[in-house]
Amino acid sequence: MPARPAVPGLRRKRRDADRRFGVRLFASSAVAALAAVLFGLLLVLVESGWHPLRRLDAGAARWLNRTALDHPAWTGTLRFLSDVVWDPVTLRAAVALLTLWLLHRRAWRLAAWAAVTAVAGGLVGLLVKVVVERARPSLPDPVAHAPGYSFPSGHAMTATTSFAVLLLVLLPMVRRGLRPLCWAVAVVSVLGVGFTRIALGVHWFSDVAGGWTLGLAVVALTGWSFEAWRADAGLGRSEMTQGLEPELSDDDPEADADGPSAGRDA
Repeated sequence: MPARPAVPGLRRKRRDADRRFGVRLFASSAVAALAAVLFGLLLVLVESGWHPLRRLDAGAARWLNRTALDHPAWTGTLRFLSDVVWDPVTLRAAVALLTLWLLHRRAWRLAAWAAVTAVAGGLVGLLVKVVVERARPSLPDPVAHAPGYSFPSGHAMTATTSFAVLLLVLLPMVRRGLRPLCWAVAVVSVLGVGFTRIALGVHWFSDVAGGWTLGLAVVALTGWSFEAWRADAGLGRSEMTQGLEPELSDDDPEADADGPSAGRDA
């Protein structure tokens, strides 16, 4: 029979695809676990007042504060970036608009993932702030002020979750050659947010590191859940470089998942 030789090859191809998918799920879980462990360790060090960490926090705060006082124009730029461009309200509004656009595109599950990731990140960060109750830096000549508790940095955490959502959703709509640029912009923005908060004297370095790691843990966990749904729906695995849902550029992105054959090959 001419079709028989193709069967072992198809099975082998599916096994290879399943193996790669399993590696990806394991990697996502490992990233989430590592981020959670790092955050937990950082939280313990912050709560215990570990001297080397306190010295690092104080040294970075003093040095950047002196630099900000000596360069008023530079400080004004930092304020604009922190309070306007990278402000949590701005980033959450961008994610909200993206979620509405996904609903318009009928990418229901991807819209749910974006919304849940953003909301979960905000709520988890707020909960940790209330539990830890860490005071913000108190400098002799502050160049900025911020309300609320300090650990973890809400700006850093919101930037991590928001840029991850924007990047992982919109990558399929971007030409392949421009995708490295999008990754670079996202990474520079997340790092830049943390730098501005320390330079303005409203957060310790450990606050920013905590916001980054906790935000990464939230994204990794929700991303793993989305990948698990794709497996259950019988959709192909997605590469990180392609975004969470490569089919987003199609007219009906989740049509295959809603059809009668969904889950047949899962």
